[in-house]
Amino acid sequence: MPTIDVDIAEFERLLGLHFRGNMEKLDDVLAFVKSEAKMFTEPEGIVSIEIKDTNRPDLWGVEGLARALRGYTKVEEGLREYAIAKTGVNVEVDDRLKNIRPFIACSTITGNSLNDTIIRGLMHLQDKLDQTYGRNRQKTSIGIYDLDLISPPLKYTVANPHDFAFVPLGFSEKMSLDEILERHPKGIEYGHIVKKHSVYPILLDAEEKVLSFPPIINSNDLGRITETTRNLLIEVTGTQLDTVLNTLKLVTLSLIDRGGKPSASTIHYLDGDLEMTTPDFGTKQVDLNVEYSNKIIGLKLSAKKIAELLTTAGFGIEKVTDENVIVLVPCYRIDIMHPIDLVEDVAIAYGFNNIEPIWRDLPTVGSVMPEQRFVDVTRELMTGLGYQEILTYTMTNPDNLFSKMNTERTRLVEIANPKVVTLTCLRNWLLPGVMEFLSNNQSVEFPQKVFELGKVTLIDENRETKTRDENWVAAATSHSNASFSEIKAALNSLFINLGLDWNLEATSHPSFIEGRTGNIIVEGKALGVFGELNPRVLQFWKLENPAAAFEMNAEKIFKAKNLSKR
Repeated sequence: MPTIDVDIAEFERLLGLHFRGNMEKLDDVLAFVKSEAKMFTEPEGIVSIEIKDTNRPDLWGVEGLARALRGYTKVEEGLREYAIAKTGVNVEVDDRLKNIRPFIACSTITGNSLNDTIIRGLMHLQDKLDQTYGRNRQKTSIGIYDLDLISPPLKYTVANPHDFAFVPLGFSEKMSLDEILERHPKGIEYGHIVKKHSVYPILLDAEEKVLSFPPIINSNDLGRITETTRNLLIEVTGTQLDTVLNTLKLVTLSLIDRGGKPSASTIHYLDGDLEMTTPDFGTKQVDLNVEYSNKIIGLKLSAKKIAELLTTAGFGIEKVTDENVIVLVPCYRIDIMHPIDLVEDVAIAYGFNNIEPIWRDLPTVGSVMPEQRFVDVTRELMTGLGYQEILTYTMTNPDNLFSKMNTERTRLVEIANPKVVTLTCLRNWLLPGVMEFLSNNQSVEFPQKVFELGKVTLIDENRETKTRDENWVAAATSHSNASFSEIKAALNSLFINLGLDWNLEATSHPSFIEGRTGNIIVEGKALGVFGELNPRVLQFWKLENPAAAFEMNAEKIFKAKNLSKR
C-alpha cells in the first residue's frame, strides 16, 4: 500500500479545513478515501498517510488527496471539470522506438508559483507514480523541465549509446549514454530497462539540446526545477499507452490545482502519420441501475438520493430517471471500470456505519454440488490411470498460450497494468501450463504422465463481467515412445469409467501432428482434442522426448453424462 508524506499545512490549505493537530479528526476524514494517518512528525508538520486503495493513483499526492476529499467535507461537491488550451508544444516520434519505448505524452503548465514544499511534493508524486503505477519505470517514467529553456518542437528519437553526451541531473560533467548507465545512480538502478537494445531512447528539442534519456535521467540543464521556475513541460514515456496517458493526466492536474494554466501537446507518430493530443480531460458516462445499486448495498435509496451521494463523491450527473442514474466520471478517476465501482462510492458517501446489518436466519444443509463430485471423480480416475496431478497458475502470458503452442492469437482476458511480464493474462486453455511443467522438469526420470483439472477464463459478451469460468481437464505423457495410441487408450479408460460412450473424429490442430490428431466426440458434440504434439511445439518448449496429450471441457462432459442418464 502506498504511503505518502504530506505537509499538513499545505493539505489544510488545499482542502479548506483545519485539523489543528487533531489526528483523530484527520483519520475520520481520510476514511472516506480508504486512507489512514500513520505518523505525524513535529515540528516539521509532515504526516505520513497510508493509501489503502491501491487502484487510485490520483490519491498519491497532496493535491489529489485534497481534491478527492473536498466533496465529502462539503467544501466542494459535484464534478470538477478542467479546461485545457490547445497551444502546447509539438512532439515528433521516431518509428524506431516501436519495439523499445514507443509512447510519449506531454503537457505544458504556465504561471506556476513554486516553493520548496510544492517542489518536494511534486517529486514525491513523481517517484510514487514511477515506482508503483509505472512498475519501477518499466511501463512509464516522468520528466519535468523548465519550459523557458526549451526550443520546440521536440523530437523523441533514438541515439547510439556513444554518440550523445549531456550533463545528467545532479552531475556537473558531460557523460555519454553508456557512461550514465555505468556511473550515474539512476543509470545503475534502471539501466537494465534499455541495455537490451542496440540504441537508446532520447528526447531532444529543436536545437538538439537533450531534455532526457528516458527512462533513466533528465538533463541537468533543462530538467532542474527551482523556486524561480514559472513554466513547466511535463513528459511521460512508456510502453503502455493508457498508462502513459493516465500518468500525464495525474501530474498535470496536480499543477493545475496549484494554479497553473495548462496547454495540450500534439504528438506526431511518423510511422503511419498518426496524431494524438495530450492530455485529455474529458469525462466518461456510466449508467448505474438503481435496483442493482440497492441490491448490492442492501438499501432502498431513490435515484435522486443516489445521485446526491455520487455528487458528494465528486461525480457529475448527466440524467436521473426512476430506474437509472447516468453518471459523469471525472478524468482522474481511472479506477472506475464497472458500475460496481460507483456502487462502492455510493456506500462510502452514505456511510458504512449508517447501514444497519441484517443477520440472515436461513435453514441450510451443506452438501457437495454434483458438478464438484464429478470433478473429484475425474481426478481420482486420472490418478488411477497413472497420471500425476499438477496445479499451475491461472495467470500466464500470450507467448505461452499461442506462440509456444504454434497457434494463432485469439481474444482473451488481459491485465490492464500487469505487475509481472510473465503473468499478463488469464489462461483460456490448460495445455500450455502442462507443457511448461514438463519443460521445467526434464531432469525427472521418464516416462512423465501429468494432468491438470482447473478453471479457464473465456470471453462471454452475454455475462455481466463479459467472461465466464469453466472447468477443463488436460493431460500429457512424455517419453521416448509416447504416441497417439497411448493417449487414446487413456481417454478410452477415462470414458469407460465415467459411463460415457465416445468416439474420435479426424481433425487438424496446429499444436498437434497432422494425421495424428482427433476431436473428442461425446453425444455428437466435439468436447476436446487429442493427439501427438507437433515437433515445433516440442521445440518451443525445449522438450527432447515426444509427447501426446489431450484437453477437453469437463463441464460439457458432466452435462453429457447427465443427458446419458435420461
